[in-house]
Amino acid sequence: MELRHIRYFLTVAEEGSFTKAAEKLCIAQPPLSRQIRDLEEELGTQLFIRKAKGLALTESGERFLLYASRIKQLSDQSLEDIKEMNEGLIGTLYLATIEGQAPSLFAKWIAEFKKRYPLVEYELWNGNSDDVVKRIQSGLSDIAVITSPYDEEGLDGRIIYREPWVAIIPASHPLTKDTSDTVALNDLAPYELIIPSRQSRKQEIENWFKPFNTEPKIFCRIAHMLNAYELTANGVGIAIYPASAAKYVSDDVVIKRIVSPDVYANYVLVRSADRKLSKVAEGFWNMLSQMQTF
Repeated sequence: MELRHIRYFLTVAEEGSFTKAAEKLCIAQPPLSRQIRDLEEELGTQLFIRKAKGLALTESGERFLLYASRIKQLSDQSLEDIKEMNEGLIGTLYLATIEGQAPSLFAKWIAEFKKRYPLVEYELWNGNSDDVVKRIQSGLSDIAVITSPYDEEGLDGRIIYREPWVAIIPASHPLTKDTSDTVALNDLAPYELIIPSRQSRKQEIENWFKPFNTEPKIFCRIAHMLNAYELTANGVGIAIYPASAAKYVSDDVVIKRIVSPDVYANYVLVRSADRKLSKVAEGFWNMLSQMQTF
């Protein structure tokens, strides 16, 4: 049995068809079928059975699939380890991030990591905090940045950045007559507000107003800052977002930091607490642990 037999078997099992597997492996179908027959003869058992809609694994095939997957994983890992000995860390780093300050943080971190390990490749996914957490929990991403609050169960996280919340106010709004760069939280209570879409974020903002015995007039919840800015620029309402939203500043809006009380958005670096990171992801995490990020 050779590694090519393992690779051929896994591809056929994944595709459920000799034709599709041959196309994926870039070989003709007859040689592929012959290789699988040779494997079955060596194992002394049938691995596949033909059905109306392709191939299915026999009971022996299901058992062999477990071993074949382990063999391929060990083979790939051995190649990666040997290359790392000679060339440094290699592989793909799967990252996920939210809007706000997080993309700037990741850009800085990736630039530094690239200097150290130029052979590493990156896949960076963007979404809201809830979706990002799901990617970490499902193993689709190695490391991510989200904002608190979040459910800490199953996650290893630490605060790496914080920024104040700001009000993005239409330029023609009465609150812009005061030339101060701040606005008291209670002064926002009478006006319709645009806030981030997360339910936990809505609860957080509502809690800010409780000491004033009032409830905020939340009329619109939006996942992306740019959409909130466009609504504000058209005079639809006042948007409440972290200070990094100020990058959308224009003559159509005025941005004021929220005070009395001061409120902050905490950015949290997270990884799965239950799953071991790949070597490249572990290296990235360790680099961030050594950097002054907050």
